[in-house]
Amino acid sequence: MKLYRFTILLLVFFFACNKKSEAEKTIETIPVTIKVERFEKAFFEAKPEDLGKIKKEYPLFFPANTDDSVWIEKMQNPLWRELYQEVEKKYSNFDPVQKEFESLFQHIKYYFPKTKTPKIVTVIAEMDYNDNVIYADSVVVVALELYLGKEHKFYQFPEYIKRNFEEKQMIPDAVSSFAASQIKPVSDKTLLAQMIYFGKELYLKDLLLPEYQDNEKIGYTPEQLTWCQENEGYMWHYFLEKEMLYEDDPKLKTRFISPAPFSKFYLEVDNESPGRVGTWIGWQIVRSYMKNNDVSLTQLLQTSEREIFEKSKYKPKK
Repeated sequence: MKLYRFTILLLVFFFACNKKSEAEKTIETIPVTIKVERFEKAFFEAKPEDLGKIKKEYPLFFPANTDDSVWIEKMQNPLWRELYQEVEKKYSNFDPVQKEFESLFQHIKYYFPKTKTPKIVTVIAEMDYNDNVIYADSVVVVALELYLGKEHKFYQFPEYIKRNFEEKQMIPDAVSSFAASQIKPVSDKTLLAQMIYFGKELYLKDLLLPEYQDNEKIGYTPEQLTWCQENEGYMWHYFLEKEMLYEDDPKLKTRFISPAPFSKFYLEVDNESPGRVGTWIGWQIVRSYMKNNDVSLTQLLQTSEREIFEKSKYKPKK
């Protein structure tokens, strides 16, 4: 009997892997060539007299009401030039990242066939970690100053923020920006709606980034991911006991959804928990929904959060 069960499990595993590999084989045949433009290189290696030419080539980055003297000062400013040198040192060869983006858009075109192939424009911006990668239909803007490595001397940020200032995080960040253009906006401000909205985003990463580990998709350390897995039942019981799921208190988003050094249960366990645990549980709910319902990806992205929850048959691991 044991041998029979083992054989069945082996066959199930084989067919699952074969199905996945067939999808990946198809994805690999999708023709995608992405053009990369290095705006920061063009800007900081130019002379002041070349500014007019650069503005015509990259009008997106030059607001109409800004005097040329501002750009010339930036072009010559020692601190900006030092930052440019650090970026150039790290990304003088952008080819490996370009290949990652091409693989990503092969996956995107497989699941979203009508999507345009954008060009990638790299920049050096103001270290705004809320806009490190911006997807805008025909262009993806990447702020390279936010991917120099978490220990870089320029980063004066809390650990939970700079932890993801790594090259490896660039592609997951691109998916987050792309997801915002595909997922139906939240129908209400409840904690549950926020959880499942971002759970949809992470489920997209499951499909678009099959080679990435779960902790890389959500921006956790391996230890933080393990903590969530080991405490899933406890967290879910807490949300139910406190009747939080259908509450719309804005503080709940800060406590359990937004990036933070830890989640705020207001218990001793807080110091051990990672931030965004509500987002992680929302991810598990969406995974459960897709496992237990015969729906397309398009349907998932347009389905309300409440319906997903009610049909998910979600049961946390104890």
